[in-house]
Amino acid sequence: MDTDMLFLFSITWGAVSGWWALACLLLGVLYAWLMYRSPINLGDKFRYALSVVRALAVAIIALLLLAPMLKSVGYKSEKPLVLILQDNSESVKLFPSPNNKVSPLTSEGDLEGALDKVKSTLGDNYEVHEFNFDKTLHSGLSNKFNGKQTDISAALKQLNEQYVNQNIGAIVLATDGLYNQGSDPQYEARNFKTTIYTVALGDTTPKRDLLIANVNYNKTAFLGNDFEIEVLAEAYQSKGETMRLTVTEDGKQVAAENIPVNSDAFQKLVPIKLSADRKGVRKFNISIAPVSNELSTQNNSETIYVEVLDAKQRILLVYNGPHPDVSVIKQGIESNRNFEVKTTLLSDLSTLKIGDYSLVILYQLTPGNSGLLQSLAKTKMPVWYMLGGQSDLQDFNNQQQAIKISSGRAEMQEVFAQPVPEFSAFTLTDSTRQKISTFPPLMAPFGSYTSAPANQVLFKQKIGNVLTTYPLLSFSDEAGKRTGILTGEGLWRWQLAEYKANGNHHAMEELLSQSVQYLTANANRQQFRVYPAKNVFDEGENVILNAELYNDALELINTPDVKINLKSVDGKNYSFLFTRSGQSYQLDAGALPVGEYAYSATTKVGLHSFTASGQLTVKALNLETRQSAANHQLLNNMAKQSGGQMLLPSQINQLADLIRKNDNIKTVVYQDKHYSDMIDVKWIFIVILALLSTEWFIRKREGEI
Repeated sequence: MDTDMLFLFSITWGAVSGWWALACLLLGVLYAWLMYRSPINLGDKFRYALSVVRALAVAIIALLLLAPMLKSVGYKSEKPLVLILQDNSESVKLFPSPNNKVSPLTSEGDLEGALDKVKSTLGDNYEVHEFNFDKTLHSGLSNKFNGKQTDISAALKQLNEQYVNQNIGAIVLATDGLYNQGSDPQYEARNFKTTIYTVALGDTTPKRDLLIANVNYNKTAFLGNDFEIEVLAEAYQSKGETMRLTVTEDGKQVAAENIPVNSDAFQKLVPIKLSADRKGVRKFNISIAPVSNELSTQNNSETIYVEVLDAKQRILLVYNGPHPDVSVIKQGIESNRNFEVKTTLLSDLSTLKIGDYSLVILYQLTPGNSGLLQSLAKTKMPVWYMLGGQSDLQDFNNQQQAIKISSGRAEMQEVFAQPVPEFSAFTLTDSTRQKISTFPPLMAPFGSYTSAPANQVLFKQKIGNVLTTYPLLSFSDEAGKRTGILTGEGLWRWQLAEYKANGNHHAMEELLSQSVQYLTANANRQQFRVYPAKNVFDEGENVILNAELYNDALELINTPDVKINLKSVDGKNYSFLFTRSGQSYQLDAGALPVGEYAYSATTKVGLHSFTASGQLTVKALNLETRQSAANHQLLNNMAKQSGGQMLLPSQINQLADLIRKNDNIKTVVYQDKHYSDMIDVKWIFIVILALLSTEWFIRKREGEI
C-alpha cells in the first residue's frame, strides 16, 4: 500500500548560527596550511592533495563539535482503498429481482464474479479489499447467501475500525437494504469520510404475501400464571383476505384468531394470552394459514420457547437508611425474572421471617447490628455484604474470614474497578467487564485489605492509576456457605454512567443478576450439577454447558473426567468430554442442528458414580424471511449523503469508471520529517576515518612518517 521515495537531507543549526560552518572550514584550512606549508619529502601534487584531505577532516570534526541537527525528509504515497462489502444473508437468495442481469440465481452471471471483476478492472492504482457480511464481517466475497441474520451497521463499524486513519477512497455496498439486527446503517455510514456506492439487490415490488413480522414475549413465566405474547402480523397485496392466526403446542391448538385484511399494506399487532400450567421449557408454534399465489410461506410461521419456572427466588435487602444504591440494586437483580427483591429497613426486620428468603443482602450493615441478623452466622444462608461509610469494620472482620480490613481512621477513598481475568466462579461477558472498568469510582473504606486464599476476586481496587491487590468485589465458599463482599458504595454512579454512555443498564443488570445467581445456587445443592448457559440457543450459536462437582465437604473439585451425551429428538447422539475451567467444568459443544436435545452427564469420584440430566433447545432463526421487499430507499439515501450513487446489479460494470472519475479518490502523499544529531550519523565517522587513513597511507609511502 505504501511506496517509499528517496529521502532528502539537510542540516539545521538550531540555536547555533550557520556562519560557524565557515569558521570550521577556515580552521581546517589553517590547520592544513600549518602542517603542509614547507614539507621536505613531498612533491607539490601530494602536498596540495593532502592539504585538502586534512582541511576537510578537521573541518568536519570541528563541525561535529557544534552539534548541528540533520534533517531528513521522506515521502510516502498511499494508494486509495476501495472496500467492497457484499451481503451474504439468506434474504438476497430468497427474494431476488427477476429483472437484474447479475443475480446469484441466474445463469447470466453471478454477483461474486461481477464484484470481483471491479478489482481487476481498477488495476494497480487502487488497493481493493473484499468482504461479505451477515451479522458480522467476514473476509472475501461469497456466493453461499446462508447468513441467518443481517447487521449492516455492525459490518460498517467493523470496517471503520479496521481501516481507521487510512486512505479509504470508496466503499461499495451490495445489499438488499434489509437488516434485522443492529441500528439504522445510515448513522454508521456518516462516520466514513468517503464516497459510498451502493448496489441495490433484491426486488422492491410488493408481492402477495402474509407473514409474521415479529413476536414480542418474555422468555420466562411462572407456574400458575397467564402470560401474554404479541404477534405482529402483516399482509401485502392481500386486501379482502382473512388471516387465520393459530398458536399450537405439541400439535394441540391453544389459541386462534381471524384477522380481516383491509388494505394492500396491512399490519396488526395481535395480543395472545397463554397459560403457564406446567413447568419446563414450553414450545409454541405460531402460524398464519397460507393463501393462494403467496410469494413465500417460509415467513408464515414462527416458533418461540418460554421457560415456565416453579417460583421466584426471594432476596432480602436490609438497610439502615435511605440510599440511592438500594433502588439500583433492587432494579438490577429484578431484571432477572427468577428473582424477587424485598427491601426493608433494619428497624422493620422483626416483621419478616428471614428463613423465607434465599439470600440476604446487608447494605452497610453487619450481623452485629441486630440480634436477628446474628443468627445468620449459624446458618448456611448466603450473605452479600455491601460496605460503605456506615459499616462497622470491626464487626465485619469478626463475622467472616474472606476479607479483613485494617483501618486506623474512619475515612473513605475513591476506588475504580479493575477486572481480574482469573476469576472463575461465574462468567461475565467481555463487554460488561470492559464497561465496568470505565465506570466512575466507588467510595471504599480507607485502610489495608487482606484477602483469604480461597476468596475469588472479581474486581480489584484501582486507586488513581495504581492497581492494588485490594478486593472490590469478591466471593467465597466456606463449608458450603457462599458469601459475597462489595467493599464500596456508589453503585448509582455506575448505573447513571452506563445509561449516559449506552442508553441501557445491561452491564449493571448482568453483574447483579450473575452475582445473585451464584450466591443462591448454594441452596439444596447437589454434589453433581450440569446446566446449560441458557435453555434455548439460537441456530448457529455455540451451545455452552457448565458442570460443578463437589466432594463430601462441599468443596468444588474437578479432578475426575466428566462425560456428556446429547441426544436429539430424531435419535442422533453427540458425545463430548468437559474441559476443566477454574475449579469447575465447561463444554463448548459448537453449533448444533436445530431441534430439541436431552443430555445426560456422568462422572465418578472414588467408588461413587454421579449422573445429571436435563434438556436444551436449538431454535431456528427465521429473521431473513420476515421481509421480502428490498429497501432501496435506504441504499439511495446512504449513497447520496456521501456523494456516491446507487446502482443496480446490471450496472456493476460502471463502478470502475465512476471510481476513476471521482476526483476525491486519489493517491495521498505523506511527508515524513525526521531530526537526528549529526554526531549520531555513522557514515560521517566513516568519511573522517577514510580521509585520515588516506592521508596516513600517502605520508607513510612518501616517507613522511
